[in-house]
Amino acid sequence: MGEREWKQALFAYVNQYNRSEVNGIPQPDEYLEVGQRMERAARAARLEQWYNERDAVPLRSETRAKPLRIVQDAPDEAVVDVQLHVRLFYEKGGMTHREDRIERERLTFTREGEAWQVTRIERDPAERKPAGGEVPFEQASFNQGGSLPLLNRGVLGFGSSARPSRYRREEAAAYADQWWDSFNPEFEGFDVDCTNYISQCLFAGGAPIHYTGKRESGWWYKGRVAGRELWSYSWAVSNSLERYLGSSTWGLTAEQVSRPEQLMLGDVIFYDWDGDGTFQHSTVVTAFDAGGMPLVNAHTVSSRHRYWDYKNSYAWTDNTVYRFYHIADYF
Repeated sequence: MGEREWKQALFAYVNQYNRSEVNGIPQPDEYLEVGQRMERAARAARLEQWYNERDAVPLRSETRAKPLRIVQDAPDEAVVDVQLHVRLFYEKGGMTHREDRIERERLTFTREGEAWQVTRIERDPAERKPAGGEVPFEQASFNQGGSLPLLNRGVLGFGSSARPSRYRREEAAAYADQWWDSFNPEFEGFDVDCTNYISQCLFAGGAPIHYTGKRESGWWYKGRVAGRELWSYSWAVSNSLERYLGSSTWGLTAEQVSRPEQLMLGDVIFYDWDGDGTFQHSTVVTAFDAGGMPLVNAHTVSSRHRYWDYKNSYAWTDNTVYRFYHIADYF
């Protein structure tokens, strides 16, 4: 088709995406199909209420769209997988904050006369899925492989340590900021990577590996050995890490607290989107806003300094339950 004509609709889509993230209910746009306009207007209204509840003022949204794969490119219809890197700026308490997140969408563009419209937007809220999804954990897919595990033999433990070590919260947060949008090649990268990433942050802060050799116990990672991935469920699965932190009495331990304001750098939040008792997502505290509320980093939908309650996530629901864990100062 020469220069792909649907690209103009993509640019318009991104511009309106930015406006709807900060300006309340967006103006109607001819390039969006009516149902998509209504969906976007509803989200914009919800975000406006969310900012008001936080006493925050959105300033601007800067989004870069990168086509990842053209699934279909016919004369009258195109289907394109797109990556959106959103940089959101907002003001609170006289301070300007910036949130980053990287989302993926599948957009269907349809020609209407001489113009193109976005007629379908498909999102797969990956944050709702535990590692491994519905397949056995041994068959969980990875984004990369063949690397050697980063195991600090000095912190591998099989019982109580004679000398307690301090949790280096700043180093855990710095690691989270360094790798928020990429994978550390020293570790395997999961398709659903949120808890693997959180465990790496805890490890970077000095949390000792509790190696049992059994996937259902301890908190450990050995990487790929003889073609098989070896890691405990607590290392890579949100619900398992939540249970581990709630019961561990040696090494990596934590206290469950009732409010996000009680958290510090390097602490962890778990998310049960449906309120059914199963936690599907986890984040690590990496900063605080001007009101002292936690800002968090995550993988799967890569996010940096995102407001802790995740109400701007497509995975969030009215039934969402949070669990807050303050990691012990000493191991």
